[in-house]
Amino acid sequence: MTMLGGMQVSQYGDLANWMIPGKLVKGMGGAMDLVGGGNRVIVLMTHTSKKGEPKILAQCQLPLTGYRVVDMIITEKCVFKCDKHEGLILTEIAEGVDISDIAKTTACSFKISENLKPMAQI
Repeated sequence: MTMLGGMQVSQYGDLANWMIPGKLVKGMGGAMDLVGGGNRVIVLMTHTSKKGEPKILAQCQLPLTGYRVVDMIITEKCVFKCDKHEGLILTEIAEGVDISDIAKTTACSFKISENLKPMAQI
């Protein structure tokens, strides 16, 4: 299993996490190797940017680290399962967050699991 941060994730599991065009890049690091290794990939990130813009999109706008590599997205609001063909499935939701808030801050469509449950706390 690989757990890493992300700048953007698409509804089908594309990951952008290594550069923002026009910004200084020291190197791509090992993320491309990690996501290409055939492991289960879980992305941990904030649901929106500092400017309040969605980071979960229909299509990534930043250069991709991997194409259809993400299996799960965990944010402070919810957990999505990424199906490479069907798209996102909302599986867990944080306490005090409602589905309409997730819909407003997610820039793509998603399905709601029949077994939607509260996010687990450790």
